Amino acid sequence: MAFIALIVLVLLCFFINISLGSLSIPNKAIFNILLGNNENISWHHIIIDYRLPKAVTAIIVGSGLGVSGLMMQTLFRNPLAGPFVLGITSGASLGVAIITMGASILGGTLLGILASKWSIVIAATFGSFLVLLVVLIVSTRVRDSMAILIIGLMFGSISTAVVNVLSYFSSAEELQQYFFWGFGSLGNLSWNEVFILFLIYAIGLLFSLTSVKTLNTLLLGENYAISLGLNIKKSRFIIIIATSLLAGTITAFTGPIAFIGLAIPHITRQVFNTSNHKILLPAVFLSGAIVMLICDSISQLPNSDYTLPINAITSLVGAPVVIWLLVRKRKMVF
Repeated sequence: MAFIALIVLVLLCFFINISLGSLSIPNKAIFNILLGNNENISWHHIIIDYRLPKAVTAIIVGSGLGVSGLMMQTLFRNPLAGPFVLGITSGASLGVAIITMGASILGGTLLGILASKWSIVIAATFGSFLVLLVVLIVSTRVRDSMAILIIGLMFGSISTAVVNVLSYFSSAEELQQYFFWGFGSLGNLSWNEVFILFLIYAIGLLFSLTSVKTLNTLLLGENYAISLGLNIKKSRFIIIIATSLLAGTITAFTGPIAFIGLAIPHITRQVFNTSNHKILLPAVFLSGAIVMLICDSISQLPNSDYTLPINAITSLVGAPVVIWLLVRKRKMVF
């Protein structure tokens, strides 16, 4: 019954999301456009080519970050862990920083050539992949998951330091471009880009689904999991791959989106009052999609030409909800 309510909420939030924007379009016209009836050429272009891919992207981002955050919190047994603790986002940010702000160091003439839309996506993907590669190598050599967590945090610190150095030598235009990417955005993707994002996201979700039993076993502790016959290194490898595919790809296409991966698993645990990942994983998937659609709808400032940074909205809307739930429940389900 709870899952039916969540699915209905996703559909409702999805429709509300595509109905809001700087131009007011009647709900009846939106339904007709979605059904393939061309009401108005301008309206059709706005709904099909802009609002619809943005809403689909919001679902992918919310569900993907929520699921990857859940896996990281379970793997490291740490309520403060999120999808970005492995340093994947920091690697992506470093890749983008080199493309957007490295032009000054390289002579200042490459900014217009390098800092194109696809170049930024490729740079972010390459940066996150390099960090993932190192983390995977480390994961096969160490026994303690906390060591991997610390190494991921150290990579984040190194990446931040390099970005700061690049920022110091960059022009105002380059800094602005990098910071705009850091705000996060759901509305800049074409259908081709959404399709590529969805393919990699689907592979990450598939790995996540195969890890449900593993995640439940890890709740008992690594030593007990080993005594039950669980191959820790192999399981850890699969979980890290799944998280990297989800979080790394989402960051590459939409920029770093804060709060969702950290808080959605906590919200879902408090609402469902369970630690069973057979229930939690689909619940987090749906909850993440709902929250992201709501945050994106708020960020659009309906009937206005302004759009607020999605990162600011996710934290402003979500953090008070988490605080309220924890105070109300008085204890954390984990």
